[in-house]
Order: sequence, then structure tokens, then C-alpha cells
Amino acid sequence: MIIIAPDKFKDSMTARQAAESIARGVKAILPDARLTLLPLSDGGEGLVEALAGAAATSIETSEVTGPLGFPVKARWGIIKRGKTAVIEMAAASGLALVPEDKRNPLLTTTYGTGELIKAALDRGCRELIIGIGGSATNDGGAGMAAALGVKFLDKDGKKLGYGGAELSRLVKLDRSGLDPRLQETAIKVAGDVDNPLTGPRGASQVYGPQKGASRDMAEQLDGALVNYARVIKKELGINIADVPGAGAAGGLGAGLIAFTGAEIYSGIDLVLDTLGIDRLLPRCRLLFTGEGRLDSQSVHGKVPIGVARRARKHNVPVVALAGSLEGSREEFRSQGITASFAIADGPLSLEESLARGPELIEKLTAELISLWKDLI
Repeated sequence: MIIIAPDKFKDSMTARQAAESIARGVKAILPDARLTLLPLSDGGEGLVEALAGAAATSIETSEVTGPLGFPVKARWGIIKRGKTAVIEMAAASGLALVPEDKRNPLLTTTYGTGELIKAALDRGCRELIIGIGGSATNDGGAGMAAALGVKFLDKDGKKLGYGGAELSRLVKLDRSGLDPRLQETAIKVAGDVDNPLTGPRGASQVYGPQKGASRDMAEQLDGALVNYARVIKKELGINIADVPGAGAAGGLGAGLIAFTGAEIYSGIDLVLDTLGIDRLLPRCRLLFTGEGRLDSQSVHGKVPIGVARRARKHNVPVVALAGSLEGSREEFRSQGITASFAIADGPLSLEESLARGPELIEKLTAELISLWKDLI
């Protein structure tokens, strides 16, 4: 058996499209090969496709509040015979939903992510897997918690509005309306960063600029989250500021921990465990993985390294394919990647490389399978 387990190639192929293109390359040389396609995600975009697509009870679409406060339609999945929901915060509160000229994390909200959680509870799901990559927000998950019944109040007892900037005015929490079903619900957060909520490595300073924040805005947002963490510690007794991963998705990690009792996991490990890859690897002779960019940052929780580490335990050779390849191949090999290749077949512009992604990855796979077939 050959396992094909790539992440998405951003702006070129979804994880499933990449897997299907690799499969065509294998079949061109080995038409009778037994293939297992496992499109993957580390917790960002593609999580629903990776998990619900593999073992779906159903794929749902809910209309929720988008990051700018306008309605958006968000897809989520139900697996494990209706018991578990798979939610991508990016589908409700993601950066891709905000035009570049309107990106402002002082204002954007995670309220729609809370509405997706509520929709899953309404369907009877009592286990939630929430991917928190790709956010447009920096509100500490306050919007999410507000959608689930928490009131965030200023010094006059008035409710705060949307956005991270509002948290600088936070004085008191009212959890009396928090959805009681959360107490009987296990929430697993799939993340790929370990940043704390505040400070130089926190949500605002590191990721705020990617969401449209200037340096001054990032400092303002960080100060607001410092106040948010102070109020949470005072009222809930939870010191959320320095928890690894609390700064993920503009602090949504912190909000999920504080208000829903969620636990944060390595996104790729959570996905691989849910898919049961360790049951497949003993029967696997070769594994293909890949992503748009394979570099030194990939060792920090990205899909190719995560799946290679699992494969190494079973002595399965791993081939990684990437749109661009940088960093030390020796470092990649130390993590379980046997060989790594860039898919371009010559000097290409970025536009051409993205457009030809499926063709290029299929062609390279066929060439590699030809070589592999002749060596075994």
C-alpha cells in the first residue's frame, strides 16, 4: 500500500487535489497499486475536508456572523456517527473572508466561530475538534464566548462591542448565560503554534501585522489582551497569559481554554490520531506527503514533518513534494523525510507555478515511482 498524505499547496491545490494528482502519477506507472489517500491539515484551512471528508456523517453549512459583522456561510462537518463536530474557525472568522483594504484586527470578531460551536451543540455533538489557523481576528476569543452567552462588561456595566480594541475597556465578566451544554462537551483545539497570549511572542505582536495591524495597532491590541488576561485571572482564577498556544488565532486559544474548558493539541497529531494513521502504517511501503513550501519552519508542527515522524516509527520511506523547497535536507531527513523535491520542472514565474501545480506534481510523482519501481 502507498499512502498519499499531503497538506494544501496554498493558492494552487487543496490537500485533496494534491492527493489526487499524486495518485494519478502513481497509477500512470503502477496501475494496480493500492493507494490510500489522506488529505491532511494541521488545524488551518482544510481541516473539515481532512476529517469530515474521510469519515463524514454529514457536511453542514451554517449562516454565521463573519469577521466584519456581516453574514457568511460556513461549512463544518460531523463525524463518528454524529457524536463529533469538526469546525474551522477560518470558515467563520478567517482572513480570507476580509478584503485586503478592510483588514483591521481592532474590529474583527470571532463571534461566528461561537455560532458554529452552538450549531454543533444544537445537533447533539458532545465532542468538538476546532481548527484555529487562518484567523482575521485578535479579540482573544471574546466574540466566540459572547456568542455562547458570556457578557463582557465595561466599568458602567455596558456590553462591549466587537473587536480586540474593545478589550481594553473590559472590567467584568458575566458568565451566567454561558451555554450549560459546554460542561458536558469535550473540545479539542487543533493548532500549529505555541505562542502565549501577550508579549513579544504573543498574538498581537507576532500575528497582528499579518491581519492588517500597524506597529501602533499591534501594541494597542497587546495592551487590550493584557487587560483581558488580567480580568480572566481575577474573575475565573485562570492565568491564561502564558499558556502555550493561548495566542493562537489572535488569542482564540485563550478564549476557548477560559470559557469552554478546551485543550490545545498539536494540530497535525490530532488529525493523524483521528484518522487512525498508526493502524495503516504497518502495511505501508511508501508514503507521499507535501505542502506549498517546505522550509526550516516546517519542523514546527507542519504536516510533512508530522506525518514523517509517524512513518519513521514504522520504517516507512517518506517522499515530500513541495512547491518551493528551502532549508536543510539533512534536517528534514532527521525528522523522517527520506527524500524531498520541488515540483517545478524549470524556471517558472510564481503565477505559472501555481497554475500548473496539479500537472507538475503528477509528472514528478510518475518519475519518482518509475525510479522506485526499478529499485525494489
